[in-house]
Amino acid sequence: MTELSPDLASALQARFGVRFSQGMAVREQHGRDESIFKVPPPAAVVFAESTQDVQDAVRLCAAHRVPVIAYGAGSSVEGHLLAVQGGVSLDVSRMNHILAVNAEDLTVTVQPGVTREQLNEHVRHAGLFFPIDPGANASLGGMCATRASGTNAVRYGTMRDNALALQVVTPQGEVIRTGTRAKKSSAGYDLTRLYVGSEGTLGVITEITLRLYPLPEAVTAAICTFASLQDAVQTVIKTIQLGVPIARVELIDAHSVSLINAYSKTSLRQAHMLLMEFHGSPASVREQAETVQAIAHEHQGNDFEWASAPEERRRLWAARHNAYFAAVSSRPGCRSISTDVCVPISRLADCLLQSVDEVNASGIPYFLVGHVGDGNFHFGYLIDPDDASERERAEQLNRQLVARAIGMGGTCSGEHGVGLHKMDFLEQEAGEGALDVMRAIKQALDPLNIMNPSKIFRLQG
Repeated sequence: MTELSPDLASALQARFGVRFSQGMAVREQHGRDESIFKVPPPAAVVFAESTQDVQDAVRLCAAHRVPVIAYGAGSSVEGHLLAVQGGVSLDVSRMNHILAVNAEDLTVTVQPGVTREQLNEHVRHAGLFFPIDPGANASLGGMCATRASGTNAVRYGTMRDNALALQVVTPQGEVIRTGTRAKKSSAGYDLTRLYVGSEGTLGVITEITLRLYPLPEAVTAAICTFASLQDAVQTVIKTIQLGVPIARVELIDAHSVSLINAYSKTSLRQAHMLLMEFHGSPASVREQAETVQAIAHEHQGNDFEWASAPEERRRLWAARHNAYFAAVSSRPGCRSISTDVCVPISRLADCLLQSVDEVNASGIPYFLVGHVGDGNFHFGYLIDPDDASERERAEQLNRQLVARAIGMGGTCSGEHGVGLHKMDFLEQEAGEGALDVMRAIKQALDPLNIMNPSKIFRLQG
């Protein structure tokens, strides 16, 4: 559907005025993400500024059986926001108000267009922070939709653990609320968890109530380098198995460190690296760091290099978060096929090291980073998008990696979501019976199949 019907276009124009656009530049902006897919842009874009705007847009599209694709910051990597069946991109980035901070209860309620950096800037004056950090300055609505996590998840959990309640516009244009500000509930089906991770296929999230956390009394970051990738990984495994409450532990392989240095103008030692952060009281931070340093020494790790000042930590984490951009800039014109497997911590070394051997043998350029405290790591295969054979080699590496992870009791996606890219992998992981349950939920809640269609799984029939 490359064009809207005149009736729907007229109705949307009348309701939204200049906030409705069929201009190609606007459509193309809303029709691409960081994935490898090339899909025609949506037929139109609506900029919503309120829940009522979302309701009205959804109702008009439903009346004409036109798809609706929610759009936040556009930072997804699996094709989530692509208009596979055409339709209207519903941009909620202007719904960016922080509605209520309940400091005594450690909760906050926000609109979906609020970004994680915006939220943290707002609440830090109250001595609070929101820990989920996927790297990009993503919108919180999108982070809920993809069940995001990131560098702090090893201690603070994922969006699944930190979203308490939602307001959602259904495919029929009705508003429902799920959950409460209470820390727990056993009342009815857990609809909050159903919508968190649904990737916009069941409704449009218009409000989110989240957990907040007190800012730690003490925070310090440390770098530990290793000659062997296996030693670095074994250090992480032992740390987690001993129950050390480390806040962040990120793996960067030596090659990726060199890419980061070139891009971010840093001077990190070019070796396999663990980038760690410890939170707590001064005494507990010291105890955690001493424990992990001892573990690292057992595995031939070097002495820690410390970054205790806030500006030093910010620079380190900015360099880590820019690893993707550092990698793609190293091969001009390339695109990255990103992997996202997650395995039980006891199988991390086997899965990661076997996969490194495979990609090295393939000749495909790549970078490697990982939230390894969770057993989650990412290869980025850097390919020429116009070279079909190179793309197929990268996709084959990805298929082998996912099969290995699933065989070890893991998952095809630790945090990026399924979108377009991982639909076959989800079938492999969950099985046809579980997919049938998912399809039944989708068809019951969205019988017209207008909410971000052709994502997560294929409808039968």
